[in-house]
Amino acid sequence: MNLLKLVWLELGQRKTQLISGILAITLGIGVIVAIRSISVVSEKAVAINLDNLGANIMVLPQGASVDNYYAADIDAPTFPEEYVERIVTSEITGVDNLSPKLTRRIDINGQKLVLTGILPKNELASKPIWQNSGLFGAELNAACGPSPSNESLGYKDEKLQRKSIDSLGISDCLIGSNAASRLKVKEGDKITVSGTELKIGKVLGETGTIDDDRIFAHLHTVQNILGIQGQVSAIEIMGCCNAISDGLLGKLRNILPDTKITTIGQIVSTQIKTNQLMNQISLIILIIIVFVGGISIGNYMWANVNERKREIGILRMIGYPKSSIYYILMLKAAIMGLIGGIIGYVAGVLIAWFLGPYIAGINIAPIPVLLLWSVIISVFISLVGSVLPAWFAARFEPYSNMQEV
Repeated sequence: MNLLKLVWLELGQRKTQLISGILAITLGIGVIVAIRSISVVSEKAVAINLDNLGANIMVLPQGASVDNYYAADIDAPTFPEEYVERIVTSEITGVDNLSPKLTRRIDINGQKLVLTGILPKNELASKPIWQNSGLFGAELNAACGPSPSNESLGYKDEKLQRKSIDSLGISDCLIGSNAASRLKVKEGDKITVSGTELKIGKVLGETGTIDDDRIFAHLHTVQNILGIQGQVSAIEIMGCCNAISDGLLGKLRNILPDTKITTIGQIVSTQIKTNQLMNQISLIILIIIVFVGGISIGNYMWANVNERKREIGILRMIGYPKSSIYYILMLKAAIMGLIGGIIGYVAGVLIAWFLGPYIAGINIAPIPVLLLWSVIISVFISLVGSVLPAWFAARFEPYSNMQEV
């Protein structure tokens, strides 16, 4: 009978002890896999979502208020449109798109609305609701956009891909759903803004934001309507997520020292800290599992060795060397670790799949590399916990063992 068969026969005995020994590793590995699965996918989601937001940096005049990031450009002081060219001609990297805006509150037929001038080729139609309204344009190439490999995680959404608007003429406008309802107009109708007639190209779907009360028109048309030629109230920038972390804001402030520059990046900072906390928690749990799992396997192996003294003595008497006894017990521990690692990985994936949408608001897909790490860690824990029992078992004297009743 070979050693491997002996190990399999031994594993088939005392199933209750075997299950309890494996269970300690399985539960620990399952928790670690669940935390890492949620953390890894969440980290990717943060970077992808920040990139997919489109404009994530806003350049404003010094006197502008940024209490509300998305409405900070309304009625803000103005600065030269030439600032856009200053950024474009600089050597700053990580700036993928610039969108100058001029925004003012206006009155149309007794209705208080917001008029916003945009440049069609620069304005990002990154919001899903804009894309749903049919505002598709040329896709932009981002310096550090989402990796194609992330598509397997379910984060490629055609509605969120960066695109510029190319369907807004000099006499056309886009109107928010609430504004259209208040003015009682529809797509194809015309409205008059301070004596200038604009044709409604699209009625945007409801967003629940200030955009619902906005009228978007060509920047130069709005400048003429307001009598503020060559001026803008804000510049929205689509900055590379990594570049923002590497000091992009500071570089922009050096070029435009008389402006206020803020980023939407702070919105995801809490999520980033949460990811870091989850990583630290998984490390702490790993350390605990190494000790608890090692002790659990060690106790199981000690009990097994004491119960098998006679069998060990027989093996020694028929010619098995100490190394073979040691090999049998360590092989048994490795198999237990392998089983615990695989089951723990499956359990962790199921936990992450179930809890991911509730904890991080994301769908979790299995991460194959975690299976490898689960097996490596669980086998390591089993081997470490079995070293001393196996070493003492290999030192048993066969004759003294056979004399015990």
